[in-house]
Amino acid sequence: MSGLIVRLEHVRSVPGFGVRPGLCTGGARAWFARYGLDWNAFRRDGIDAAVLEATGDAFALAVVAYAREVEARGR
Repeated sequence: MSGLIVRLEHVRSVPGFGVRPGLCTGGARAWFARYGLDWNAFRRDGIDAAVLEATGDAFALAVVAYAREVEARGR
């Protein structure tokens, strides 16, 4: 485990994926389903960055990098 918890606000606001930042809730839910990740647990508790990184998916890696930036800025 990495110790960094990625939360819904990170997924919904990550820049660089379309006209608007992040994924809408429906898109994020579908993305989680594609990787067999528990959407309801994520919404409730967030998800460890290492779990997302393990997917190797470009979106997951971008969200983790963005979450690290946000946390470093103290948000």
